[in-house]
Amino acid sequence: SMPLFETALRYDPAGPFGGVPFLIKDDGPTAEGVPFTVGSRHFQGAIAPFDHGIMEQFRTAGLAALGVTAVPEMGISFTTESVLNGITRNPWDLARGVGGSSGGAAALVAAGAVPVAHGSDGAGSIRVPASCCGVVGLKPTRGRTPVGPYVAEFEGGLGCQFLLTRSLRDAAHLLDAVHGAALGDKYVVQAPAGHYASDLGTAPGRLRVALTTAAWSGVAVDPECVLAAEATARVLEGLGHDVRQAGPRVDAEQIVGAYVPSAATGVGVVIGLSPRPVGPDTLEAVSLRCLAEAQQLTGLDVARASGAFNAVMRATAKFFTTWDVLVTPTLGQLPAPHGTLDYNYAGHSVESWIRAIMSYGPFTALFNIGGQPAISLPLAQSKNGLPIGVQLVAPYGREDLLFRVAATLEEAMPWRDRRPPIFAGSALGVAGVVGPTRAPPRNTGAED
Repeated sequence: SMPLFETALRYDPAGPFGGVPFLIKDDGPTAEGVPFTVGSRHFQGAIAPFDHGIMEQFRTAGLAALGVTAVPEMGISFTTESVLNGITRNPWDLARGVGGSSGGAAALVAAGAVPVAHGSDGAGSIRVPASCCGVVGLKPTRGRTPVGPYVAEFEGGLGCQFLLTRSLRDAAHLLDAVHGAALGDKYVVQAPAGHYASDLGTAPGRLRVALTTAAWSGVAVDPECVLAAEATARVLEGLGHDVRQAGPRVDAEQIVGAYVPSAATGVGVVIGLSPRPVGPDTLEAVSLRCLAEAQQLTGLDVARASGAFNAVMRATAKFFTTWDVLVTPTLGQLPAPHGTLDYNYAGHSVESWIRAIMSYGPFTALFNIGGQPAISLPLAQSKNGLPIGVQLVAPYGREDLLFRVAATLEEAMPWRDRRPPIFAGSALGVAGVVGPTRAPPRNTGAED
C-alpha cells in the first residue's frame, strides 16, 4: 500500500487556493517528511527534513500536495528521461519528450490531471517543458520567490521556483499568493505596488517591443518556431506597439563557458548530500562527469565563471533600458523525440552536454543569468499539432508588465480550448501517459 505523508498534506484551507490540488517537483528536499530523489538512484529513500521556503508559501496559499513529479537526474536536462523513472511522455504525442527539467509537472498540467504543478528554472526548466506541453510557464524575477533555507542562492542565483499552469489567470493569482523572500534570503526584490491579477485587465500602453528569432549561439532554429514568434510580433504590432528586430548583444561562448563550472559544481555538491557510494550503479554518466570535473576545478575557475555571468547580466540589463518587452521562440526546435538528449551517454563532457541542451533550448538561459521575468505562452501549434511556446521577457522586476502584455495575447491568440489527445476528461484519461506503448520502463509524470 502507498504510504501517506500527513505533513505534506497539511495546508491552510482559508488560503486563496484552499484545497486546490497540486504536485511537487522532485528536484530536492521540498516538503518536510516526503521522500525525494532528484531523479536519481543515488537519493532513493532520502527524506526532506523540513519545508523549503516555497513550500511554506504553497501551504499558506492553500495548495494541497498530492505527490511528486518526475525530473531528469539532477535536473539539468531539457527532457525528462532517467534511469530511475524511465521516460515521461508528452500527452500531445507519446513519441515526443515533455522538456525538462519540470517535465513531469508540465505533462500532468497539460493532461488535465492537476490544474497547477510546482516547477523550478535554472536555465529554462519551467519555460522549456511549458513550451513542449502547451501550458503557461513563468520564470519570475530573481528574488521574487523564496530560495532557502537549504542554499543561499539557488544554482548560483540562476534558479528560481514557481508553478506551471494552464492559464494566465492562475499564474497571476498564484504569484500574488506566493511572492516574497524567506527570512535570510540573499536576493530580495521590491514587492509589487498592486496585485498581479489586476494587471491582467490593465492596458499595457504603447510599448517598445523587440523581436529576436535568431539564437545568440548561431544554432539553427526550426522554421515553425520562428513563424510562431513572428506571428506573435505581428499581433503586438496590430495592437499598436512599436515592434522591431533587436536582441541583447551577448557572447554565447561566454554563457556556455560559465554554465560548465556552475553545472559541474552544483551537481557535485548535490551528490555529496547522500552517503551512498558514487558509481554507475547509482548515477548516470553526465552526473559522474560533473563530479569528476568539479573535483578538478580551482577557485579561480569558479571566480572566472562568476565574472562571465556578471558581464552577460549587465549586457542583458542594458538591453532593457531601451526595450520594454522582448519576444523570442521559447525553444529552437519542436518537442524532441525520446532519446534525443541522453544524459546517460558516457561520451559527454560537461561542456558537450551544456552545448547539447542549449542547442535545443537556446533562448531561455540568458534570462536566468540576467534575472529578468520571462514567460512561455502556448501561442502556436506546428503543422502536426505539436505545441509551440513563445517567450516574452520584461525588465527586472516587471512581472506586472509581462502579465499585461501576455493577457492581450491570450485574448488575441487564445489557447484555452486546446486539449491534447491524452487528457483527463477524455476516454483515455491520462492512462496513455502512464502505460508503455513501446518498451518499459515507462511512467507518468507523477511518481509512485
